[in-house]
Amino acid sequence: MSKINRDNLNDSISAILQASQDKPRKFTQSVELQIVLKNYDPQKDRRFAGTVRLRTVPRPKMKICILGDQIHCDQAKANNLPCMTADDLKKLNKDKKLIKKLAKKYDAFLASDSLIKQIPKICGPGFNRVGKFPTQVSHQESLVQKVEEVKGTIKFQLKKVLCLATCVGHVNMTKEELYGNIKGTMTPAQRVY
Repeated sequence: MSKINRDNLNDSISAILQASQDKPRKFTQSVELQIVLKNYDPQKDRRFAGTVRLRTVPRPKMKICILGDQIHCDQAKANNLPCMTADDLKKLNKDKKLIKKLAKKYDAFLASDSLIKQIPKICGPGFNRVGKFPTQVSHQESLVQKVEEVKGTIKFQLKKVLCLATCVGHVNMTKEELYGNIKGTMTPAQRVY
């Protein structure tokens, strides 16, 4: 494994931010970290997947839907978060197209611990197929904090290609925030590669 020099990383971040200012876009560009693995055979060696919690939220406009009981739905409505109850999910009637449409509409889902076991029965395997099975949230946890935690968590998965790519921020972040997020993927406790 080759080490990343601090100066090289800072220069690269500066170049990315400068290029985004030189050629502005009509949307917020994301900054992606790409890691190429050497001497790794995905056919023989174990493929891996996981999540990493970053210091700063990489995608602030991420849409999260709460699939909850009455208490969580009331909390979600109080904080202007989209929510659905078990009855709303039953109205989908295991229709694959409707579930796929719902999964496309939101980036992630949170579900009450009482409801999470019922989701496969109510909706079928639709959420699993698109890789958006809900994250569990209990009544002891703050719903807003859990939403922020999900927004700040990135997923990575090694498939057949020897390259991992994941979003670590956007061009409106400061140089220090981007540096912190990139270094956050390299700490020994939660190493991505």
